[in-house]
Amino acid sequence: MGMMEKLDTAEKVQTLAREYLTFRLGAEEYGIDILKVQEIRGYEQPTRIANAPGFLKGVVNLRGTIVPIVDLRLRFHCESAEYNGFTVSIILHIGNRTIGAVVDSVSDVLEIPAEAVKPAPEMKSAVDSGYIQGLAQMGERMVILLDIEGMLLSEDMGLVG
Repeated sequence: MGMMEKLDTAEKVQTLAREYLTFRLGAEEYGIDILKVQEIRGYEQPTRIANAPGFLKGVVNLRGTIVPIVDLRLRFHCESAEYNGFTVSIILHIGNRTIGAVVDSVSDVLEIPAEAVKPAPEMKSAVDSGYIQGLAQMGERMVILLDIEGMLLSEDMGLVG
C-alpha cells in the first residue's frame, strides 16, 4: 500500500465519522447524514398530484417552496403505513431540491464513528442495497446508514425532471 492509498483510506474514514439523524421504518432503524436535514415536521396531509406514484403522497407549501412528500415506508414496501401522532416528515435539502420524507418516527441524532460502520452484507432488505452506505452497530442498536441523496434522486423515484 503506497503512501497515497494510505492517505485516501484515512481521509475516507475521517469523512465517515459524523452525525446521523436516525429514524424508524417498520422494525428497522435508519440513519441519514444530518447535514442533509433541514427540519423535522409533524405529518400534514399533502396536496395530491394526479398520476403520481403511490409513494409520492403529494406536495406541501413550505414557506413558499413547493416540496414533494415521499412516504419512504411505501417506497420501501413496509407492510403498514399508519399516519399517527408519531408520523413525521423529515424535510431534506438534497442537491438544490427540497424533498420531504415520511417516516414512522424519528429516534435521535447519533454521532457514529467511522469504525462503527461496517459494509452492508448482501441481504434481502427493504432498501435497494445500492443505497445502503453501511451498517453501524451502536450498543444494542443496528442502524442502517442510507445514501438518502442517491436514493431520492434516483430515476425510479421520479422526482428529478
